[in-house]
Amino acid sequence: MNAAQIDRFFATLKAANPAPQTELEFASVFELLTAVLLSAQATDVGVNKATRRLFAVANAPAQILALGTEGLEAYIKTIGLYRSKARHLLETCRILIDQHGGEVPRSREALEALPGVGRKTANVVLNVAFGEPTMAVDTHIFRVSNRTGLALGKTPLAVELGLLERVPEAYLVDAHHWLILHGRYVCQARRPLCEACAVVNECDHGRHLKSATA
Repeated sequence: MNAAQIDRFFATLKAANPAPQTELEFASVFELLTAVLLSAQATDVGVNKATRRLFAVANAPAQILALGTEGLEAYIKTIGLYRSKARHLLETCRILIDQHGGEVPRSREALEALPGVGRKTANVVLNVAFGEPTMAVDTHIFRVSNRTGLALGKTPLAVELGLLERVPEAYLVDAHHWLILHGRYVCQARRPLCEACAVVNECDHGRHLKSATA
């Protein structure tokens, strides 16, 4: 994809969805951090189902700690890897209280120092909670970026850096939401729905398909 195609790609996605949002449900920065921490190798639907029950009784670090390991696990046991996630979340809550006054820190370094919080999770929090132009490269964004030719890379970090370089500044803050939703619902893993894709004419994969069938 060249610069003009990239601009049209995002302009089209923006026209269809001017204010994209994460599909994780949250009402505070801490709830967002918790939901993203729990979402690794799990669906947003599954995480939301668990956190609706959890947040109704505990939605702050001290309240989560008060549940204890067994109490917390009871709320999130439907989520994959729930035992390790419970351990990480409890340790994270302790650090938030001991080192950050119970608040979620705004720096990447402090976020990535929290147990269970890697670069992708930190990017989501920085973007969604604090409006920073970060790219949280999950499997959807990794696939879409490589398949479309938007940003080629063999690792999530390579794709992230490529996106930060190639996505026009006007679209940076919302770009990772558009790409996740596009990958989840249109540019799917098994078979991309090119016949229903609004940006097929800007995409390397779509143009190759058209030339092959011409």
